[in-house]
Amino acid sequence: MIEIENVSKIIKGKTVLEEISFIFQKGLTYGLKGVNGSGKTMLMRIISGLIYPTSGKVRIQGKELGKDISFPEHMGLLLENPAFLDSYTGIENLELLASLKGSIEKSDIKDALMRVGLNPDDKRKYRKYSLGMKQRLGIAAAIMEKPEILILDEPLNALDTAGVELFTKIINEEKEKGTLIIISCHEEEKLKEYADVVLIIENGKIIKCEGDQI
Repeated sequence: MIEIENVSKIIKGKTVLEEISFIFQKGLTYGLKGVNGSGKTMLMRIISGLIYPTSGKVRIQGKELGKDISFPEHMGLLLENPAFLDSYTGIENLELLASLKGSIEKSDIKDALMRVGLNPDDKRKYRKYSLGMKQRLGIAAAIMEKPEILILDEPLNALDTAGVELFTKIINEEKEKGTLIIISCHEEEKLKEYADVVLIIENGKIIKCEGDQI
Protein backbone atom coordinates (compact mmCIF):
# COMPACT_ATOMS: atom_id res chain seq x y z
CA MET A 1 0.00 0.00 0.00
CA ILE A 2 1.19 3.51 -0.86
CA GLU A 3 -0.31 6.37 1.15
CA ILE A 4 0.08 9.94 -0.09
CA GLU A 5 -0.95 12.53 2.46
CA ASN A 6 -1.32 16.23 1.55
CA VAL A 7 1.68 16.15 -0.77
CA SER A 8 2.75 19.39 -2.44
CA LYS A 9 5.87 20.18 -4.46
CA ILE A 10 7.07 23.70 -5.19
CA ILE A 11 9.99 24.27 -7.56
CA LYS A 12 11.40 27.76 -8.10
CA GLY A 13 8.22 29.29 -6.74
CA LYS A 14 5.97 27.22 -9.00
CA THR A 15 3.54 24.72 -7.50
CA VAL A 16 3.99 21.47 -9.43
CA LEU A 17 1.87 19.30 -7.13
CA GLU A 18 -0.76 20.69 -4.76
CA GLU A 19 -2.22 18.97 -1.69
CA ILE A 20 -2.47 15.49 -3.21
CA SER A 21 -3.87 12.75 -0.98
CA PHE A 22 -4.50 9.24 -2.27
CA ILE A 23 -4.07 5.58 -1.31
CA PHE A 24 -2.72 3.11 -3.87
CA GLN A 25 -3.71 -0.43 -2.97
CA LYS A 26 -1.84 -3.66 -3.63
CA GLY A 27 -3.06 -5.75 -6.53
CA LEU A 28 -4.48 -2.86 -8.56
CA THR A 29 -3.16 -1.07 -11.62
CA TYR A 30 -3.42 2.72 -11.59
CA GLY A 31 -3.24 4.87 -14.69
CA LEU A 32 -2.15 8.51 -14.56
CA LYS A 33 -3.79 10.68 -17.20
CA GLY A 34 -2.96 14.30 -17.98
CA VAL A 35 -1.26 16.60 -20.45
CA ASN A 36 2.49 17.22 -20.37
CA GLY A 37 3.35 19.32 -17.34
CA SER A 38 0.27 18.27 -15.39
CA GLY A 39 2.37 16.63 -12.65
CA LYS A 40 2.25 12.93 -13.59
CA THR A 41 6.01 12.37 -13.74
CA MET A 42 6.64 14.50 -10.65
CA LEU A 43 4.16 12.37 -8.70
CA MET A 44 5.99 9.23 -9.86
CA ARG A 45 9.33 10.73 -8.82
CA ILE A 46 7.99 11.50 -5.35
CA ILE A 47 6.44 8.03 -4.91
CA SER A 48 9.73 6.41 -5.97
CA GLY A 49 11.79 8.51 -3.54
CA LEU A 50 13.82 10.26 -6.24
CA ILE A 51 12.63 13.64 -4.98
CA TYR A 52 10.99 14.64 -1.71
CA PRO A 53 7.82 16.70 -1.41
CA THR A 54 7.94 20.29 -0.17
CA SER A 55 5.20 19.34 2.29
CA GLY A 56 3.17 16.23 3.05
CA LYS A 57 4.11 12.59 3.50
CA VAL A 58 4.46 9.41 1.44
CA ARG A 59 4.26 6.07 3.24
CA ILE A 60 5.05 2.67 1.77
CA GLN A 61 3.56 -0.12 3.88
CA GLY A 62 3.48 2.34 6.77
CA LYS A 63 7.13 3.43 6.36
CA GLU A 64 7.63 7.10 5.57
CA LEU A 65 9.85 7.99 2.61
CA GLY A 66 12.74 10.24 3.60
CA LYS A 67 12.41 9.27 7.24
CA ASP A 68 12.05 5.51 7.74
CA ILE A 69 13.26 4.52 4.26
CA SER A 70 15.00 6.34 1.40
CA PHE A 71 13.33 4.41 -1.41
CA PRO A 72 10.41 1.99 -1.64
CA GLU A 73 11.53 -1.57 -1.02
CA HIS A 74 10.88 -4.04 -3.86
CA MET A 75 10.20 -1.37 -6.50
CA GLY A 76 10.72 -1.53 -10.28
CA LEU A 77 10.98 1.79 -12.08
CA LEU A 78 10.94 3.09 -15.65
CA LEU A 79 10.98 6.88 -15.56
CA GLU A 80 11.20 9.05 -18.68
CA ASN A 81 13.94 7.91 -21.10
CA PRO A 82 15.94 4.88 -19.89
CA ALA A 83 19.71 5.38 -19.90
CA PHE A 84 22.40 2.71 -19.76
CA LEU A 85 26.16 2.44 -20.35
CA ASP A 86 26.90 2.69 -24.08
CA SER A 87 29.88 0.33 -24.04
CA TYR A 88 28.03 -2.51 -22.27
CA THR A 89 25.71 -5.10 -23.77
CA GLY A 90 22.11 -5.31 -22.61
CA ILE A 91 22.73 -8.14 -20.20
CA GLU A 92 25.91 -6.51 -18.86
CA ASN A 93 23.96 -3.36 -18.06
CA LEU A 94 21.29 -5.33 -16.21
CA GLU A 95 23.91 -7.39 -14.34
CA LEU A 96 25.51 -4.15 -13.16
CA LEU A 97 22.16 -2.85 -11.89
CA ALA A 98 21.32 -6.18 -10.25
CA SER A 99 24.66 -6.19 -8.41
CA LEU A 100 23.54 -3.16 -6.37
CA LYS A 101 21.06 -5.30 -4.42
CA GLY A 102 22.33 -8.77 -5.15
CA SER A 103 18.82 -10.17 -4.83
CA ILE A 104 18.51 -12.03 -8.15
CA GLU A 105 20.42 -14.56 -10.24
CA LYS A 106 21.66 -14.30 -13.83
CA SER A 107 18.80 -16.59 -14.84
CA ASP A 108 16.32 -13.96 -13.59
CA ILE A 109 18.03 -11.31 -15.73
CA LYS A 110 17.89 -13.55 -18.80
CA ASP A 111 14.22 -14.26 -18.13
CA ALA A 112 13.44 -10.53 -17.96
CA LEU A 113 15.23 -9.93 -21.27
CA MET A 114 13.31 -12.72 -22.96
CA ARG A 115 10.01 -11.41 -21.58
CA VAL A 116 10.58 -8.10 -23.40
CA GLY A 117 11.74 -9.82 -26.58
CA LEU A 118 15.49 -9.22 -26.30
CA ASN A 119 18.13 -11.92 -26.81
CA PRO A 120 20.24 -12.35 -23.64
CA ASP A 121 23.16 -13.53 -25.81
CA ASP A 122 23.11 -10.47 -28.09
CA LYS A 123 26.68 -9.12 -28.15
CA ARG A 124 25.75 -5.69 -29.46
CA LYS A 125 26.65 -2.78 -27.23
CA TYR A 126 23.85 -0.54 -25.94
CA ARG A 127 24.95 2.29 -28.25
CA LYS A 128 23.97 0.08 -31.20
CA TYR A 129 20.44 -0.46 -29.90
CA SER A 130 17.45 1.04 -31.67
CA LEU A 131 15.11 3.28 -29.67
CA GLY A 132 12.65 0.41 -29.35
CA MET A 133 15.35 -1.94 -28.03
CA LYS A 134 16.44 0.68 -25.51
CA GLN A 135 12.86 0.98 -24.27
CA ARG A 136 12.55 -2.81 -23.99
CA LEU A 137 15.76 -2.91 -21.96
CA GLY A 138 14.33 -0.24 -19.65
CA ILE A 139 11.22 -2.35 -19.09
CA ALA A 140 13.38 -5.43 -18.44
CA ALA A 141 15.33 -3.48 -15.80
CA ALA A 142 12.05 -2.51 -14.11
CA ILE A 143 10.69 -6.06 -13.89
CA MET A 144 13.81 -8.21 -13.41
CA GLU A 145 13.84 -8.08 -9.59
CA LYS A 146 10.20 -9.20 -9.38
CA PRO A 147 9.03 -5.98 -7.70
CA GLU A 148 5.93 -5.60 -5.54
CA ILE A 149 5.56 -2.01 -6.83
CA LEU A 150 6.03 -1.26 -10.54
CA ILE A 151 6.14 2.37 -11.72
CA LEU A 152 6.15 2.91 -15.48
CA ASP A 153 6.30 6.33 -17.12
CA GLU A 154 5.27 6.20 -20.80
CA PRO A 155 6.43 2.57 -21.27
CA LEU A 156 5.03 2.35 -24.81
CA ASN A 157 7.37 5.04 -26.16
CA ALA A 158 9.23 3.81 -29.29
CA LEU A 159 7.71 0.31 -29.07
CA ASP A 160 6.51 -1.31 -32.29
CA THR A 161 3.35 -3.42 -32.47
CA ALA A 162 5.16 -6.57 -31.33
CA GLY A 163 6.70 -4.67 -28.43
CA VAL A 164 3.32 -3.33 -27.33
CA GLU A 165 1.88 -6.86 -27.43
CA LEU A 166 4.72 -8.17 -25.27
CA PHE A 167 4.28 -5.29 -22.84
CA THR A 168 0.55 -5.99 -22.56
CA LYS A 169 1.38 -9.61 -21.74
CA ILE A 170 3.84 -8.46 -19.06
CA ILE A 171 1.26 -6.16 -17.47
CA ASN A 172 -1.28 -8.99 -17.35
CA GLU A 173 1.29 -11.33 -15.78
CA GLU A 174 2.25 -8.74 -13.18
CA LYS A 175 -1.41 -8.15 -12.36
CA GLU A 176 -1.86 -11.88 -11.73
CA LYS A 177 1.06 -11.76 -9.27
CA GLY A 178 -0.67 -8.98 -7.32
CA THR A 179 1.88 -6.30 -8.22
CA LEU A 180 0.84 -2.71 -7.48
CA ILE A 181 1.31 -0.96 -10.84
CA ILE A 182 1.32 2.78 -11.54
CA ILE A 183 1.50 3.68 -15.22
CA SER A 184 1.27 6.80 -17.35
CA CYS A 185 0.49 6.55 -21.05
CA HIS A 186 -0.47 9.03 -23.76
CA GLU A 187 -2.52 6.37 -25.53
CA GLU A 188 -5.84 6.73 -23.73
CA GLU A 189 -7.31 3.43 -24.96
CA LYS A 190 -4.26 1.50 -23.78
CA LEU A 191 -4.34 3.27 -20.43
CA LYS A 192 -7.98 2.25 -19.95
CA GLU A 193 -7.11 -1.30 -21.02
CA TYR A 194 -4.30 -1.63 -18.47
CA ALA A 195 -5.64 0.34 -15.51
CA ASP A 196 -8.25 -0.65 -12.94
CA VAL A 197 -8.31 2.95 -11.74
CA VAL A 198 -7.50 6.06 -13.79
CA LEU A 199 -6.45 9.23 -11.99
CA ILE A 200 -6.91 12.42 -14.00
CA ILE A 201 -4.27 14.99 -13.07
CA GLU A 202 -4.56 18.65 -13.96
CA ASN A 203 -2.35 21.50 -12.78
CA GLY A 204 -0.76 19.34 -10.10
CA LYS A 205 -4.05 18.10 -8.64
CA ILE A 206 -6.03 14.87 -8.91
CA ILE A 207 -9.31 16.21 -10.23
CA LYS A 208 -11.06 12.91 -10.92
CA CYS A 209 -10.77 9.20 -10.19
CA GLU A 210 -12.34 6.74 -12.63
CA GLY A 211 -12.76 3.07 -11.76
CA ASP A 212 -13.41 0.97 -8.69
CA GLN A 213 -11.01 0.50 -5.81
CA ILE A 214 -11.12 -2.63 -3.69
